[in-house]
Amino acid sequence: NGVVAQMDQDKETEKKTSNSMRIETAELVNGDLESADQVEDHLSPEHRDRTDGESHAENEDSEKATETVQKVEEGSLEHKETNEQKLYKIASELLHTEKAYVARLNLLDQVFCTKMTEEANKGTFPLDVVKNIFSNISSIHAFHSQFLLPGLEKRMGEWTSTPRIGDILQKLTPFLKMYAEYVKNFDKAMELLKQWTDRSPQFKAIIQEIQSQEICGNLTLQHHMLEPVQRVPRYEMLLKDYLKKLPQDDPDRSDAEKSLEIISTAATHSNSAIRKSENLKKLMEIYEMLGEEEDIVNPSNEFIKEGHILKLAARNTSAMERYLFLFNNMLLYCVPKFSLGGPKYTVRTRIGIDGMKVLETSNEDYPHTFQVSGKERTLELQAFQETIEIFQQKNESFKSALKDVEVSVSELGKRAPRWIRDNEVTMCMKCKEPFNAITRRRHHCRACGYVVCWKCSDNKVQLEYDNNKVNKVCRDCYCILTGEGVTEGKKKGILEIEAAQITDSSIMCGFLQHLAEKGKIWQRVWCVIPEKECLVLYLYGAPQDVKALCTIPLLGYNVEDSPRQTEPPSSFRLSQSKSVHSFAAETEELKQRWLKVIRVAVTGEMPARPETNDHPVTLVKKLF
Repeated sequence: NGVVAQMDQDKETEKKTSNSMRIETAELVNGDLESADQVEDHLSPEHRDRTDGESHAENEDSEKATETVQKVEEGSLEHKETNEQKLYKIASELLHTEKAYVARLNLLDQVFCTKMTEEANKGTFPLDVVKNIFSNISSIHAFHSQFLLPGLEKRMGEWTSTPRIGDILQKLTPFLKMYAEYVKNFDKAMELLKQWTDRSPQFKAIIQEIQSQEICGNLTLQHHMLEPVQRVPRYEMLLKDYLKKLPQDDPDRSDAEKSLEIISTAATHSNSAIRKSENLKKLMEIYEMLGEEEDIVNPSNEFIKEGHILKLAARNTSAMERYLFLFNNMLLYCVPKFSLGGPKYTVRTRIGIDGMKVLETSNEDYPHTFQVSGKERTLELQAFQETIEIFQQKNESFKSALKDVEVSVSELGKRAPRWIRDNEVTMCMKCKEPFNAITRRRHHCRACGYVVCWKCSDNKVQLEYDNNKVNKVCRDCYCILTGEGVTEGKKKGILEIEAAQITDSSIMCGFLQHLAEKGKIWQRVWCVIPEKECLVLYLYGAPQDVKALCTIPLLGYNVEDSPRQTEPPSSFRLSQSKSVHSFAAETEELKQRWLKVIRVAVTGEMPARPETNDHPVTLVKKLF
């Protein structure tokens, strides 16, 4: 438009004027015309002719003074030009983005809406559906393409003589109120679009055919429909930036301020819609990551968090990488799959937030584990160490929430249980017979999650959480679910106390290596000193066993700290008369913690719980 050429001419004129001023200043500094030759190198040929034949200055102080004056003058001129350039760039950005926006409106109005209207007139689907989806997009397109864009293009062509945009916006911004209708209808439009895409193959085919064209830029119709919602706040941001650079006494300030007031009012209607649109944009991204197979693009679904996680297998000690998407109403448990076009996932389970519980779990092989329990499924997960460290660095304190992992009687069959892992038990959790690899193998009750033998799981019943499919359950769950009632068994013996029952309220618990009296093989056992029986040490085969291997009443025992040559490091012994029990901890620090408690217990006094750092998994629960 000739704007750049005109600006170059103006700069040349200013430079000539400035150079003339520099000659006069130099002459005044030296008191004669001798210093004029010092600035000759900075002048144009025209000024060199005027100063030709003049003497060279010999005074160095005068030369420095001349350079200082020149730098000050040049700095002032540069600052003035920079501010004008910024105003010009803001106006140019407004014009550039307006052109792109009008092209997007043309796509929505003249391509999508027009073609779908033509198909609706054939009776393929109701015409009202198309009207309700696109609302007043035709009016918005007409306003921008016929009034606002031409007005901006004309003004930018006249920028050298009329460098202002406030007057144009002040006249046209009242028409932005039409956006209120589009924004108000946006949620309804998204619902209709999804509803008819699922219902009508012809409706879906038209949209997909247009989306495959180059003009769409590999974006969906939903992405394009977000543009009008986001456009008004864009005007507000650019105009605020324009006013910051505009001098207080500029003639355009009054019009620009009035325009901003009107635009801010219109933008208020879009604020909540923008938040929804950003959420919807994220839902669309996740929808594509899931292979466009999951029904998640819905205004009622609010995205909260996503991230990698490790899933612990119930059958073995392996940990598998998984991915979670957390929403306000559900948790998607996904499996990564190979893809060249970015991250892709397959949904394994959708767990509803309603009634979901997040519980801390204890696992010696995998630290920082927690359990997510929903009606549909229960998962045992492990947080990545990076996640733990990020939350620890924030120095936030979170309340620990240790709870019972069992499903209550009222929820039995309605909620998926947490499966007790195979390596957490050494015996059937019902009949208490020890497992072996041949005659008594491990099975899981699908109702309570307990590990039981084949005899104790030989019952089948429908489970509500599994769509009323018939599942294997233990005999106790079968009696409860069928209404037959649980038959009272024999009275429990002194060792028949579940390890999990006393572990949660224990003074000290953990794995130790144990060598019984006259024994030859060290055995890894789960040791517990419960609060209610603080003078008794319980030994279990695993943390979820329902019967102890043995108990050691600690009162009167002698504690020997020094390991023998045949014993592993970090070992200690408890002896009384002919009874000797040898123990070994994994570290010397852990050994000393055990000894601190045991040395108090053997005297008959109640030991205190050793101080430990808060479990980092409580930080992970903040995610949920």
